[in-house]
Amino acid sequence: MKHLLSRLTLAVGLAAPVLLAHADDQVKRGEYLARAADCVACHTAPGGAPYAGGLPIVSPFGTIYGTNITPSKEHGIGLYSDEEFFAALTEGKRRDGANLYPAMPYTSYHLMPRADSDAIHAYLKTVEPIERAAPVTSLSFPFNVRLGLMGWNMLYGKDLKLAPTDGKSDEFKRGEYMVEVLGHCGECHTPRGLPGAMQQDKRLTGGVLNGYLAPSLLATDLAARGWNHQDLSTFLKHGMSAQGTMFNEMFPVFHNSTQRLSDPDLAAMATYLLGDPAPAAKVLTEVPLAQMSPSAQRGRQAYLNVCAGCHAPDGEGKPHIAVAMRGNTTLRLEDPRNLLRVIEDGIGEQQFAGFERMQPMPGFADKLSHEQLTDLLNYLRQGWGGQPGELAVGDVQKLQADAPPAEHKAH
Repeated sequence: MKHLLSRLTLAVGLAAPVLLAHADDQVKRGEYLARAADCVACHTAPGGAPYAGGLPIVSPFGTIYGTNITPSKEHGIGLYSDEEFFAALTEGKRRDGANLYPAMPYTSYHLMPRADSDAIHAYLKTVEPIERAAPVTSLSFPFNVRLGLMGWNMLYGKDLKLAPTDGKSDEFKRGEYMVEVLGHCGECHTPRGLPGAMQQDKRLTGGVLNGYLAPSLLATDLAARGWNHQDLSTFLKHGMSAQGTMFNEMFPVFHNSTQRLSDPDLAAMATYLLGDPAPAAKVLTEVPLAQMSPSAQRGRQAYLNVCAGCHAPDGEGKPHIAVAMRGNTTLRLEDPRNLLRVIEDGIGEQQFAGFERMQPMPGFADKLSHEQLTDLLNYLRQGWGGQPGELAVGDVQKLQADAPPAEHKAH
């Protein structure tokens, strides 16, 4: 008996370091996966503790608050088992059985394997527990009836189906998982119908979010805006490339998620989005002022008055200060709303990878008349955006009327 006990003790002693090493590896992997899934962005309020919740998420149905997902047993997920955490992540089910609102992207996470969920949970157990309740989401009727989400989930909860990848490279397959599931890019870059569900037949063709366009991520559309594999990978890693910088809702995605991902995973995401092989990136030729419309020609003076000081008279930009207009992806969008919003709202100071900074861009909503703003948009879009059409003052006023309230605008 003594020999048996001795052998058991020895076996346990030998196994302990292996088990600890496995647990440590799982936590490290979970931290990486949590970054890839961008958990911190939605579960951290501005200036708040990481994962402690409180971020207001504006939706067409009201404001939903990110929950506390620290290991707090009273206010967070400290009492969740791995099984319960997996149900929350992939089915939108809270521990008490209530339905989560689909601001939580379980509609994409439902394709996440259990091992990845367990790793994320293992990591979250190691973060500092914050004993603070997040604001309670309170929507108007009928959206405040969580029971109604049962029917919604039956119809739309598992709508996302990955396309067959037979014959595709391992890099392409990894990119599909990173983009479609962990990164849940389609949640913003796919239009939604009246019930708030993603229109899967228009997947990744772009969607409007709080007055801004999350543009199409289809390979042909990316290439038409000048994207190639190297530039797209660089953009995800550094937040900036020849096409411009990340701003608005994408800046937190870069800041909290993509800049911390491995180069192979970023390359895989670019491979998936652009396809293998990728279509050739479109190269634009600048249009001489004399060939532009009368409105665009007038817009040249507006550009010199309010833009050229930072972006340079010929649109080449200034390092560490302002992006170039030449080849800028925002100017190359057929939909002008993002360019309009940036000119009117401005962009806050941005910190990118390493020591790279971009100074704040002021908004010019109160400095340009409707006519001046229209002329400026036409100059930028025709001169450097490759857009042949001309916007009318009425087109711009309509987009201004669609702008979200000031408190909902992100910078």
